[in-house]
Amino acid sequence: MVDTSVREYVNPYPHDAEQGERFFWSGGPVEVAPNTWYVALRSGVTAFETAEGLVLVDSGHSQPAPVMAEKLRVHTTAPVHTAVYTHGHLDHAYGLPAFLAEGQQRPRVVAHRAMQARFDRYEATGGYNTAINNRQFVGDIDANDRSAALTYTRPPIAPDTFYDEGLTLEVGGLTFELHHARGETDDHTWVFNRDHGVLCPGDLVIWAVPNAGNPQKVQRYPWEWSAALRAMAAKQPRTMCPGHGAPIIDDPGTIQRLLLETADYLDAIVEQTVAALNDGAPPHVDIVHRVAPPASDSPWLQPIYDEAEFIVRNVIRYFGGWYSGRPGELKPAPRSAVAEAVLELAGGAGPVLARAESAVAAGDLRLACHLADWAVEADPGNPRVREGAAQVYETRAEAETSLMAINIYRAAAKYARAGRPFC
Repeated sequence: MVDTSVREYVNPYPHDAEQGERFFWSGGPVEVAPNTWYVALRSGVTAFETAEGLVLVDSGHSQPAPVMAEKLRVHTTAPVHTAVYTHGHLDHAYGLPAFLAEGQQRPRVVAHRAMQARFDRYEATGGYNTAINNRQFVGDIDANDRSAALTYTRPPIAPDTFYDEGLTLEVGGLTFELHHARGETDDHTWVFNRDHGVLCPGDLVIWAVPNAGNPQKVQRYPWEWSAALRAMAAKQPRTMCPGHGAPIIDDPGTIQRLLLETADYLDAIVEQTVAALNDGAPPHVDIVHRVAPPASDSPWLQPIYDEAEFIVRNVIRYFGGWYSGRPGELKPAPRSAVAEAVLELAGGAGPVLARAESAVAAGDLRLACHLADWAVEADPGNPRVREGAAQVYETRAEAETSLMAINIYRAAAKYARAGRPFC
């Protein structure tokens, strides 16, 4: 037996429980096609039973994988013949050992060639990745809860078969098309099983605004992401098993709508951002406020994980570099020096915090956070400053919709109370 007490993600959206449950959906195995199952706990795994054994698309995170595997084994005892990792994130490529049948041979593991460089990067920046992911998912880089903390090494069963642009696999009478698409990652694969019309898009579909911004992570590619979504739509899938959230079963119309609406959404953001860049290369913050993301009521385009403003930032980074456009930030003074000068002009921390509180009361949380930053950076040893800044950040977190923004502001509040103004 496995430890079924493994903690599932808690829906952090009490104001929109239904939408939160779409992204955080856990369940299954659901038979989505003959002898084909989808099971999700934190992320999704799709299992196709063939005459030669199972083909798995993704394997989950090492922690919840035993729970998913035990549930899947109620339906099939076939050994794993092939596993396809859609990308190298911890919640997709690290759970394979739990799915192997007792005594079976090592399965073939297929991935895009760029995944090798990802694991090299993880080993080189393990401390950074652990910190930022604890901040992103827990709201605290100092998380000591082992069920929450994330660590970065190579997966226990690494890929042994690589491809570049595309690959077709024939396994036990079924055909699997593998397609490379830079999107959330540079090593991403989407899979189409033509026999059952089942699409496995990995994290190119997550029942939320695409994770194409992510303030703390490496470059995303929303323009290539949209092209991949259109290529998926051209396959006319009947069923879709996403990287996160519930499957869509035998409903090709809804799948087409999801794929094409999401592609249009990404294209609109990219086009507006590039147009703004071309209009005299204004400061980055001006571009952020200039781009108007498309409004949508569709459940797959709600900003509950990532959000449009962060996608704009990623487009700017790719095409425009890191210089923000503000001369003082080209070769900046230390943050504490700037903050101390501001507080000196304002007459101390008291007036700055009072102005931050007024901004909060007026609903201008963006301005309030700037003022809180200056106060805690200039005077981190002052208990009044620590608590005042923390309250500003907590209020901002409560007003946000995306998990990334919520937890970054929650972490900022914790650090402010500890006199650590560096979140």
